Amino acid sequence: MKISEVDFVIVPGIGDSAPGHWQRRWSDRLPNAKVVAQVDWNHPQLEPWVTAIEHDIMMATRPVVILAHALGVLATIHTARRLGDTKVRGAFLVAPPDVELHPEAPPEAAPFSPIPRDPLPFPSMLVASTNDPYCSVDRAAEFATCWGSDFHQAGEAGHFNIESGHGPWPEGLLMFTRLMQRLN
Repeated sequence: MKISEVDFVIVPGIGDSAPGHWQRRWSDRLPNAKVVAQVDWNHPQLEPWVTAIEHDIMMATRPVVILAHALGVLATIHTARRLGDTKVRGAFLVAPPDVELHPEAPPEAAPFSPIPRDPLPFPSMLVASTNDPYCSVDRAAEFATCWGSDFHQAGEAGHFNIESGHGPWPEGLLMFTRLMQRLN
């Protein structure tokens, strides 16, 4: 699938993606990219987050590819349960937090538990790090298996945010390109 044929729905996590974050940089460069807006980025609630993602998917005029980071991944997974047969063709899922078992998972993310385990109705790639402060690589691999996602272990990459050195994140763009090549 060509980038020019797709609407991109970008789903940040808690606090939104700050300027310089890879999601913001990619949204500036990808044609037809829309960052999902949330009423309250710092006190996330499941239903409003899912509704906002679903709205942006439904408003897209072309096939949709989702790019989600952190709690945005879990919001996307919850949204997928409501989508059925939609225009979503794929999802790039980065650094999901383990809000069920990881002791460092942000308490604000608790409304997103339990984490759905159903296979996604569209192709996806889950990217995880061996030293993510919010999710072990084993749990990320388990999520990928449950969701039917291709799993990419990116080594010691932290939480794939500005603090871990992931501003432009060219390696991520290469992984994302691999996903795009698989989509119809």
